Amino acid sequence: MSSPQEQHIATYREEASELLAELETSLLELEENPQDNDLINRVFRAMHTIKGSGAMFGFDDIARFTHEVETVFDQVRNGKMQVTRCLLDLTLQARDQITAMLDASAGGPPADEANGQRIIEGLQQLLPQATQLKAEPVVSSPPKSSEAEIARTYRIRFKPLPEIMLGGTNPISLLNELRDLGACEVMAHLDAIPSLEQMIPEHCYLYWDIILTTSRGIEAIKDVFIFVEDDCDLTIDLIDDGNVPDADASYKKLGDILVERGDLSPVEMQKILSMQKRFGEILVEQGLVPASKVQSALMEQQQIKQARQERTATAAPAAAEAALSIRVPAERLDHLVNLVGELVTVQAHLTQIAGNRHDNEISAVAEEVERLISELRDTTLNMRMLPIGSTFSKFKRLVRDLSAELGKEIDLETTGADTELDKTVIEKLNDPLVHLLRNSIDHGIEMPETRKAAGKSAKGIVHLAAEHSGDSVLVTIRDDGAGLNKEAIRAKAVERGLITSSTEMTDKEIYNLIFAPGFSTAQKVTSVSGRGVGMDVVKKAIEALRGTIDINSTPGKGSLITLKIPLTLAIIETLLVRIDQSYFVLPLTMVEECIELTRADVQATHGRHLAHVRGELTPYINLRDEFEITTSRPDIEQIVILSVAGKRIGFVVDDVVGEHQTVIKTLGKLYRDVRGISGATILGDGTVALILDPGLLVQSVAMIEQEQFG
Repeated sequence: MSSPQEQHIATYREEASELLAELETSLLELEENPQDNDLINRVFRAMHTIKGSGAMFGFDDIARFTHEVETVFDQVRNGKMQVTRCLLDLTLQARDQITAMLDASAGGPPADEANGQRIIEGLQQLLPQATQLKAEPVVSSPPKSSEAEIARTYRIRFKPLPEIMLGGTNPISLLNELRDLGACEVMAHLDAIPSLEQMIPEHCYLYWDIILTTSRGIEAIKDVFIFVEDDCDLTIDLIDDGNVPDADASYKKLGDILVERGDLSPVEMQKILSMQKRFGEILVEQGLVPASKVQSALMEQQQIKQARQERTATAAPAAAEAALSIRVPAERLDHLVNLVGELVTVQAHLTQIAGNRHDNEISAVAEEVERLISELRDTTLNMRMLPIGSTFSKFKRLVRDLSAELGKEIDLETTGADTELDKTVIEKLNDPLVHLLRNSIDHGIEMPETRKAAGKSAKGIVHLAAEHSGDSVLVTIRDDGAGLNKEAIRAKAVERGLITSSTEMTDKEIYNLIFAPGFSTAQKVTSVSGRGVGMDVVKKAIEALRGTIDINSTPGKGSLITLKIPLTLAIIETLLVRIDQSYFVLPLTMVEECIELTRADVQATHGRHLAHVRGELTPYINLRDEFEITTSRPDIEQIVILSVAGKRIGFVVDDVVGEHQTVIKTLGKLYRDVRGISGATILGDGTVALILDPGLLVQSVAMIEQEQFG
């Protein structure tokens, strides 16, 4: 079991990774909307949080490095620097450097310190001569601050919960962060410290009054407490707005300050005023207010007087939004899904027992258990659902960098970013999408001059979209490039012996040739493509997800690649079928209907695997033959009609048992290469049923027929 400190460090790494992803997204959006103050503030806040939390949890190298970047963007948000392409490039490189430093802290390869120093030097060169940069500014004028050149004074009472240090927070670090914001006076209060017998060493019994004069605004103060706002009583009051020009102007009297703070009642104040001694002395003598609180009020008077002599300026960052969520380690969630899967299997067993015993009471319990487990299953699977937008946002950087490397102008547009998928599916979908995007950028989109000559805009568009379709998600990648070159693909296939020069093929069949291992039409090998590695890997990865990939292309107008991916890989709805004593399951979403197949029907088609279904001939695959089950056939078999790659295909079985909730179990290494089988499941009576992959079964049969008949 890990120690609390290790848990806090792991939490920081996770939060920092999320902030770095948000930072990259914000920087790319800032490139498109450089006058957006909210984006500038989001960039600053992300870096400020990474720095502050890094210092708190011992990541001093990250804190020091991030401070340099934060300093530059502090100038930007104050309107003292322009947003330039040079600044954005360096900041994106800094983001990558922080990621490398974070990975190194977790046992990865060490970050390149020389690269980090180069980035810092580049950023520092921007600071003194921001208006003399050779790089063209992205904006014509810097963002303006509506309340520049004003320093304000705030009264802060920070009273942490006693248990705050158990979560890894050091209150002194927070006070030091406040000191970085401006002129700061701190007074500690000791009146809440219990007796030695009652004291818990790990608890914090101090609380503080802070008088802070800063030009950074109240949101900068709130940023300091962003991670502990639920673990403390915090009040921040503006006590001087910086608009009093006379440094000698009087401030509130000592009694007024204490009453305003709630440390003294108005009645008690009037009673004290009737005495001759100094107000503060009388308060302490009579025990009405602790000496520390009187001293704190006097400190406030002095701070305001000093603040009115020096005025500086800044703009306040955007307000922080509290996240109403909790963090759960991914492995715990995976374990929960596995347990729910086992419950589904046990529930199926219970339902079977209830059906065999014909006991109404047991049947009622079984139905209730089935309902509850069904709800638990849906809730648990929904907990693992994440918006695919988190993956989409990563690709903006990929397109930006790759198009610059190739000398092309390309924009990535996305829709359906809120479409949700199982987190495991999203993780496994990342690499195939990277391959497909790189192909669209390298092969699909033409060079600017070529596009202009063809009457197109110099800037190409790659559109990435996602949408739900039943219990699957359709992910499409569309580009407005040159489209696939059918002649080049066909010629390459003939050259490699995949087809003969006389082979007749549809456009779709020609396009599918690019999925052959090692297939590439690139004329030269580049850092992006041309080695014949990619599309075959993509196809295998999509099939491993029980998904399909489809390609359409129009010469001169572009290409469309469609991926159909299941929502989850854990539990699916299936149709349970039987052949002799063996059980199989088919994905229910692909099933269209079930019909009977008699021996007379087989004789009518002279043994060809065709069935008359609603006036149309539908091909079918006899699974008994495919799996070499040699027992006698029943007089009446069943054909399950499925939609496979847009075509109606039948699968002949002995009997259709019915719908079934299938908990997917992976096959051992020995059986992973068996085509047409994607996994297995356990039925209620302990019987193992194989999960069929209709798409791969159709391909397997087609390959066998091609080998037999040429």
